[in-house]
Amino acid sequence: TACNGVNETSSRSHLVVRARITTTATLDARTTTTTGHLNLIDLAGSERLKATCAAGDRRREAQHINRSLSALGDVIAALGNGSRHVPYRNWK
Repeated sequence: TACNGVNETSSRSHLVVRARITTTATLDARTTTTTGHLNLIDLAGSERLKATCAAGDRRREAQHINRSLSALGDVIAALGNGSRHVPYRNWK
């Protein structure tokens, strides 16, 4: 990690948590098991370049991070909306 104008130890870490939830119900001597998955994803946040005072390589890195997070947001939105086209390669 490296410091920037926003905080002393800028964290670029990600967190992925996947929980499997299983429930079992018995009705009329018949047992049914249902399993679902909950995915929680926290990505390294995008930061406003003005606020970070980033320059040089650090500025370019921040710009790439911001663009890739934006592209990921487009993919998630398309998947959530049931879009026929999902822009997996929307990176420029």
